Amino acid sequence: MLLRALAATTAAAVLLLTLTACATDDWSTPRADPTVVGTPAAGFHPQTAPSPEATVVPADGSWHGVSPSPGYRVVLLTSGSDSTTGVLNAAVEEWSSDEQVSLRTVTADDANPIRAIVDAMEMKPDLIVSTGEALVDALAMVTPNHLDVSFLVLGAELAEPTYNVTAVDWTGAGFRGEGLGSATHFDEASFTPERSDAAIRAGATAVLTGMTGVVLWID
Repeated sequence: MLLRALAATTAAAVLLLTLTACATDDWSTPRADPTVVGTPAAGFHPQTAPSPEATVVPADGSWHGVSPSPGYRVVLLTSGSDSTTGVLNAAVEEWSSDEQVSLRTVTADDANPIRAIVDAMEMKPDLIVSTGEALVDALAMVTPNHLDVSFLVLGAELAEPTYNVTAVDWTGAGFRGEGLGSATHFDEASFTPERSDAAIRAGATAVLTGMTGVVLWID
C-alpha cells in the first residue's frame, strides 16, 4: 500500500510539473517584461557609447554571468543545412536550455526567406536570433520597417543595420550580403562549438544590456 501511495504521489507530481511547464511555455499568455540577470564584467562595454553600426570588441569572456530572466522568449530563425549553421543552431539550443529560455525555431525556405522572418515576428518573441547567410539580404529589407523587433545575427552581419539589429562576428565569419561578401576571409573551421557558444552569449548580453545596432567582434 505504501509503495502504491508513493507511486501515485510521484505520478501526480510529474503530471503537475508537466502541466506547469506547458502553462509557462505558452506564448499566448501575457507576462511581465523580461529582465537581465547579472552584469557584464569590465571590458564588455566600451568606455564611450558606441556609434550606430560601430564594431565593438568586448574583452574575452566579459559576457559570462549574464542571463535573461527565466522564460525569455526567443525564435531561432535559421536557413541552410551547412555545417556552420548547424554548429550555431546547436549553440543556441544549448544556451536556451542552460538559461531557461523558451525557444521556438522557424526554418526559412531559401525561395522565400521573408515569409519566415514574418512568421518569426508574428510569434512576438523577445528576440529573434538569425543563423544562415541566406537570411542576411532578406533581413536587410525587413528589419528597418520593424524597429520594435529585436534581432541578433550570428556569424554574419547587415551592411547597414538599424538599432534593432545586433550582430556577432569573428575572423573567418562576417558575411554581409548585398553583394559585399564577407568582412573577412571565410573559414568554415572558425565556426567551432566554443566560438558559437561565445557568440550567442555575447550577443544576448549586448541585447539585454541595451548595446544594440552594433557588430560585436569576439576574436
